[in-house]
Amino acid sequence: MTIQDELASLLKNDVLIEIEDYIDELFEIIASKKEDERTKEELASMQEMREDFNDMLKDLAAGEIDEEEAKEIMEEINEMRKED
Repeated sequence: MTIQDELASLLKNDVLIEIEDYIDELFEIIASKKEDERTKEELASMQEMREDFNDMLKDLAAGEIDEEEAKEIMEEINEMRKED
């Protein structure tokens, strides 16, 4: 498996699922009328992040991300996930 395949797998099987779950939680907070402006901003931020990762998957499928870039992205994602 190439590093690009590993990155695509990480995005599809972990990162995007986690983002979708969090977006669902934010929608539930908003639906219960307990939201504040920060919740809405967080929702917008997560939706933008989801789009960025989906675009990254398209770039991977098109062969537009080389091995070095894929490795750097995976390292950044793993750091982000550790912080949460």
